[in-house]
Amino acid sequence: MLTPPRTVVRRDAGLYALERALQRRGFAHVAGADEAGRGACAGPLVAAAVILPAGRRGEVPGLADSKLLTAAARERVYAAVCEQALAFQVVVVGSEEVDRRGLHVCNLAAMRRALAALTVRPEYVLTDGFGVDGLGVPGLAVWKGDRVAACVAAASVLAKVTRDRIMVGLEERHPGYGFAEHKGYVTVEHQAALRRLGPCAEHRFSYVNVAAVAGRTGRPPRSRRPARPDGGEGEAGPADQPGIGIREPMGRPDPARGTVGVALDEQLRQPALLGEDVVMEGGLR
Repeated sequence: MLTPPRTVVRRDAGLYALERALQRRGFAHVAGADEAGRGACAGPLVAAAVILPAGRRGEVPGLADSKLLTAAARERVYAAVCEQALAFQVVVVGSEEVDRRGLHVCNLAAMRRALAALTVRPEYVLTDGFGVDGLGVPGLAVWKGDRVAACVAAASVLAKVTRDRIMVGLEERHPGYGFAEHKGYVTVEHQAALRRLGPCAEHRFSYVNVAAVAGRTGRPPRSRRPARPDGGEGEAGPADQPGIGIREPMGRPDPARGTVGVALDEQLRQPALLGEDVVMEGGLR
């Protein structure tokens, strides 16, 4: 039996070329997944998954990698993605969970849950940087996927905007750290606030700079973690699910197409190898 020729998509072919090539190969619903907050030392890790419509209906005005957009542009694109997407999910993992289980484990868990919870089942999955297994559908890890695939870029915007809004809210609960400005990332101002005030409950104590300021190294026991203002610890959640918190993004998108949750109980896998041009078989050129 003759096998079909490989489809190679060059990186300079445009943001929508990869998804359209997959759709031509019979994968009607291509999902993209990305995260925000890996490099921050405070606040949650947020992952998102998006399926855009095929053709021109899936072209989102101004869509690009969230890191290349201004805050105002991200808000506009966020609203457009929520309006146009066939399905989307946003998953929030609190800083205590990141400390307890590790950043990469939580990252995979959040992306896996976001993809699995999409109300439209994806037929192919594109992820930014490393693969996510256990989904029951083929997928491909794409180097700088948020600059190559529209669905990954859309997911990056949802994750970034959701996380930024959370960090602005945390500024009110934990004044003095400047969360609304630096969003929990390690800046000169943030480090100065850490030294002056010490870490709060939203900091990641498994991060070296936070542990150093707290006067200890390594991951702390939960009992050493500062309490939240309401007397609890970590994320607030339903009484029957301790440690799980549900946050709705501002604007409250249609629940039939997108929701917010927290990822738990997932396992680590090795990151996939990455390359320059993408081959539809899942290999690399």
